[in-house]
Amino acid sequence: MAEAATTNDNQYLTFTLEREFFALDIASVREVLELVNITRVPRTPDYIRGVINLRGRAVPVVDLKMKFGLGATERTVNTCIIIVEVCLDGEGTVLGALADSVQEVYEMETGQIEPPPRMGTPIRAEFIRGMGKTGDQFIIILDINKVFTSMELAGLAQTLGDAGPDAGEA
Repeated sequence: MAEAATTNDNQYLTFTLEREFFALDIASVREVLELVNITRVPRTPDYIRGVINLRGRAVPVVDLKMKFGLGATERTVNTCIIIVEVCLDGEGTVLGALADSVQEVYEMETGQIEPPPRMGTPIRAEFIRGMGKTGDQFIIILDINKVFTSMELAGLAQTLGDAGPDAGEA
């Protein structure tokens, strides 16, 4: 019975940032969108690219590459927005994360996931849940709930309040 409850625990959405493979726990992913018009919001950190209108709701969009110090995401035919739910201190916040491309939902057994390395990755170790491996390719499994601090999430909530419900409409 416990096994059925953990079916999705080892499924990850894989995507690329700067030719590196990353993954998010599928339970935190709501949907994947093609890149749409993003409305810039003044006085926000550079990694917050702005907001989009998602079915009448303003959703902040974060450039993970900028957050991780990898430069800005450039618009290509493969660029997309991964809509995720981030939970911190029991509160859920929906946001979009830019990705160079989305690959697939990948199932990894516990034995395929190693602890995060202490160095040698392009991002801070506390953001990493573990390292997966498929063939000879490593996949950095992000802990999306640790990528943002409570102060940053409060800033995102403020961004939503300032942007209004019609942000991103063309």
